[in-house]
Amino acid sequence: MVQPGGGGFDLSQIMQQAQQMQQKLVEAQAELASTEVTGTAGGGLVTATVSGDSQLKGLVIDPKVVDPEDVETLSDLVVAAVRDASANAQKLTEQKLGPLAGGLGGGGGMPDLGSLGFGG
Repeated sequence: MVQPGGGGFDLSQIMQQAQQMQQKLVEAQAELASTEVTGTAGGGLVTATVSGDSQLKGLVIDPKVVDPEDVETLSDLVVAAVRDASANAQKLTEQKLGPLAGGLGGGGGMPDLGSLGFGG
């Protein structure tokens, strides 16, 4: 038990730090949502664009890859491009939220974001 004035932790300081971390997290999430990344497949024949929070925003398909006799290849390329873009969005998320994850895991009993699927 901490005695008053005994050099223990300052609850108001901890609360202030938690509020600052929360604000930084909200700002980072907003920045991620407004940032777009791309992924490609087939040497650029299909390009997917996703937001940093992994929302599909656009899909560009080169007409050369459109073959009514081979829709399966086109489908595979679309899936590959979206996966590539999503992986790039995940990397961006790790870059933006990684420093915040370290701050949250600093012994306050809170899990780090890596254990929640945000980190590497």
